[in-house]
Amino acid sequence: MPLVLRKATVATEDQPLSITEDTGSVKNVEQLEDRLTIRNFMKMQELFLPPGLNENIGMTREEFVEKMSTVVRQGTKEEYGDLFDKIDLARDGIICWDKLTSFVLLELYGRDERTKLSVIPQWKDLRLIPPIHKDAVESITFSKSLSDYLTVSRSGLLGIWSESLTLKKTLQITTEAVKPKDLWVTSLVVLPNVNKVAVSFTSKEVYFAELNSKQGFSCQYRLQGLEGTVICMNYWYNPHDGNEAILTLGDVCGQVQAVVFNTALISLFERPSNFHEDENVTMAINWQELVSGYHRCCYVLRHRLHDKEWVRQVAYSSSLDVFISVTTSSTNSLVLAWREKLSPRLTMTTFHVTQGVNAFDFHPRLNLIATAGINRQVCLWNPYVTSKSAGVLEGHSESVIAVQFIAERKLLFSFAKDKVLRIWDIQHQLCIQRIAGSFPKSLDFHSVLYFDEPRGRLFISFNNQLTLLEMEPESGKSRVASHRKAVTCVLYNSVFKQAITSDTGSTVIFWLVDTGQKTKEFTHCHGNAEISTMALDGSETRLFTGSTNGTVKIWDFNGHCHYQLNAGRDRAVEISQILVLSRTILVLGWDRMITIFHLSSLTQSLVQPSEWKGGVQHQDDILCAAFLPPQTLVTGSSGGEIVVWNNSTENAYIKLNQNPGSSDSKKGSSTGRLSSTRRTFSVPRYSITGSENCCAITRLCFLEARENMSVTGGANLVSCGAAGYVRFWNIQKSQLLGEYEAHGGIGSIIMTIDKASQYLITGDLAGWVKIWSVESYCLSSAENMVTTQPPPMIRSFQPHEDSVTYLETCARNSCLFILSSSTDRSVVLSDIYGVPFGTFGQEGHWRIGNYVPSYPKGENKDQAKEENDIKVNSSASVPFVEEEKPPNLVEQDVPVTEDKEDFSHTVNIWDNTILCRKYKEKQNQKGRKCTLFNKTAGIKPTVVFRSLNIEALKEMTEMKKLDFLLHPDKYFGEKSVEKRSEDLKLPTLSATLKAPFNEKNLFPKEILDREKKSRHLWEDMSNEARIKNGRKPGKPKGK
Repeated sequence: MPLVLRKATVATEDQPLSITEDTGSVKNVEQLEDRLTIRNFMKMQELFLPPGLNENIGMTREEFVEKMSTVVRQGTKEEYGDLFDKIDLARDGIICWDKLTSFVLLELYGRDERTKLSVIPQWKDLRLIPPIHKDAVESITFSKSLSDYLTVSRSGLLGIWSESLTLKKTLQITTEAVKPKDLWVTSLVVLPNVNKVAVSFTSKEVYFAELNSKQGFSCQYRLQGLEGTVICMNYWYNPHDGNEAILTLGDVCGQVQAVVFNTALISLFERPSNFHEDENVTMAINWQELVSGYHRCCYVLRHRLHDKEWVRQVAYSSSLDVFISVTTSSTNSLVLAWREKLSPRLTMTTFHVTQGVNAFDFHPRLNLIATAGINRQVCLWNPYVTSKSAGVLEGHSESVIAVQFIAERKLLFSFAKDKVLRIWDIQHQLCIQRIAGSFPKSLDFHSVLYFDEPRGRLFISFNNQLTLLEMEPESGKSRVASHRKAVTCVLYNSVFKQAITSDTGSTVIFWLVDTGQKTKEFTHCHGNAEISTMALDGSETRLFTGSTNGTVKIWDFNGHCHYQLNAGRDRAVEISQILVLSRTILVLGWDRMITIFHLSSLTQSLVQPSEWKGGVQHQDDILCAAFLPPQTLVTGSSGGEIVVWNNSTENAYIKLNQNPGSSDSKKGSSTGRLSSTRRTFSVPRYSITGSENCCAITRLCFLEARENMSVTGGANLVSCGAAGYVRFWNIQKSQLLGEYEAHGGIGSIIMTIDKASQYLITGDLAGWVKIWSVESYCLSSAENMVTTQPPPMIRSFQPHEDSVTYLETCARNSCLFILSSSTDRSVVLSDIYGVPFGTFGQEGHWRIGNYVPSYPKGENKDQAKEENDIKVNSSASVPFVEEEKPPNLVEQDVPVTEDKEDFSHTVNIWDNTILCRKYKEKQNQKGRKCTLFNKTAGIKPTVVFRSLNIEALKEMTEMKKLDFLLHPDKYFGEKSVEKRSEDLKLPTLSATLKAPFNEKNLFPKEILDREKKSRHLWEDMSNEARIKNGRKPGKPKGK
């Protein structure tokens, strides 16, 4: 049986192989691949693999559509054509059975991954909390009244932690009767309704104290005289009435005892008449007094059903009104003590688990009890069914220590002595996640598990070491994650029409830009080190990945690493950019000097760097670089310096500095040209208060499409930095021409420029992206003039929820698109007008070939002028549009008067018409360029069919009016005298029915005469036709 059929054996033959995703929204129309059943795939297999042949038959698109629509009959021909296009990723024009099954498996795997991401918790890296305890941690809890975490060890050291897990203070808990060295703390619970904590000791005492006192641990009540040492406690209070509360105790004698408080807000226990509240004394309470009923504000409930076995955990469930307790005994392992109304008696229910139970948890909405068994099983129990468990979860290799429900997700934690944390799906009773290998290594350990569900934090203690697993914050159900980790880089491969993305988890993924499909995924490319940047070579057939471990790897697109460049020289350094030139590879990011590799030295798998002849010219680390053929190289540093190099000689000859007050004191070379032409230029420093790297250069881009800038003096280099500013430079004249604040008060920004140098795209730390039209910006220079007027901004939008890490442009079907990656784990495709097109990794695939860009209706030029204070001169002419290029919707100011309709948003409708498509096809066949707009008639080109040649209408001669229009009185009777309504008498119904029909009274005489002449003419022509055919003329029909 083929692999795809084995994958789907869980379905019946007539059941689709799709994975249902409960998104809580209206479901879209199912795709064809979702409707195909196992029986359909078996029919397909017979078509691809006929019984008489042993080889796999390939099919073209036409053959596939015709055969599948005829034999399988599950979809239309159009749907099978779409399915073929999805399978034929390489556009070979032919597919086989292997390609079909691979596509189906990838689709199932992708949907399974998306389902897991929506259900399975995503965790941050394990965090070790700095240890403060010398002994094993006994309790971990959260105090709502203090908004702090509390940890206590056996020695009585109480740690108070803030929500950010910084240690606020420590308190030493002691008792009066026992020395600290002989005392163990066994348990701690918080009493939030009365702002107290209860602590149990091996001295058979329970202390009630306040933590907000200036004296630290201020004990108010001391419950003493207990029969056995309390080793576990649980506290519950009524959220609607704080006076109702229950403290449940479990001891080493097998007793479960509960103190039920009636007036907790007033006083937990009865106070003597001579007791003064202002005195700093501890009130001692004897346990027998509570049992005898001496204290009227509380009473005791208890049972001894565990028969002297240590009670490992206790809890009270208000939804069932029952006390739950477990022991490590095979008999009465789980006991439910049901309260009876108006009675101190308890009704008992027992459950027996082989080898006993270590811990439990109760889910009130699912009405399930989960037990952590010593027999390595997690059992699910219905409280009303004692004979058999509702489910058994198996998978641990050692006894289970703790269990905990995730109430909102209907999931369950289980942690065992094998140091494996498993997460179970309660509904399907399957393990959906396994976490192991990252916990501290220790053979014998005491462990406590505490899950803070509102904050998504899981604490696990290993003796005195506290560890934290924190959930990744949910960004909303609609947010699609392209990667499991933060995305660091995105590239566009124009040869294979693919987007290549990398993340901090050392994973590289390949996506089809036209559809958004994932085609390949390389994992652990640099081990556990994150990939910080990527680059492509000139042929776009080799991928370069740079990592924080200081290495650069060169890959082919089959996942084979050919070379490893030792850029960091065996040091862990962060690489910020890789620049691949025709003969060299430049690596930057951590040093003041450029690290260079010559392609001729790539003879071994591990390559060492060469020496850069130019030496050190930057005062700070080089962060970015840009190259302009044939030999101009510029580099930018974290200190704001920009150095211009000759890449052939590796010598620097110009230095541009944004930091005033710095001097160029260093001599770069002994050549006279370098010393005579090298200058330092300073511009005003724009800084953010308190920021150290406010002048850092984060990106450099050349305006490659601009020509003759050395003659016109216009800008040919753009830089952006940490202060949110963008600057335009002319490196031939070493002059700053323009600067403006692209993103105010947001910190560091990044940017990219399209190949035509028309658009500048910037991104910031808040996930915002702005698109600027720079085609006509800084085209000429002026003496000592630096423009601070920003270029026209096309759109500002927020495709991401976190910082934008990389920007790239790609051109498809004569349309320009933007690829943006972010630390929110998403990669978004947007058009050049700022409209998000899709997120890579989303369930539904797009088809970029059918996309027609349109200017957002919510944005217009007036709003852009108001927001950015941009002044654009109106032009009376409309620019011509060249062949196969979409109309430029930006900065086309068509002057219109106030009383006329504004057609500025209808410019792009032409591209969506059939006439436009036919017109473009015709012009493509002719092979010449032509203009779409014709203004010979003097008509404003703002309508749909503006390319039609509309001429003035010819003058018409005056038509002769008909006689009945000139003399209506002849045909319609006298109308001069108007009769009154009372003189008009309507005929009766009977008279109307009996009146003969006379068409002469209905139509004018001229019409009747014309109809009569036509009838006679038709009869004459009919007779002549019959005579020619040899037939006798028929008698003319009378009227």
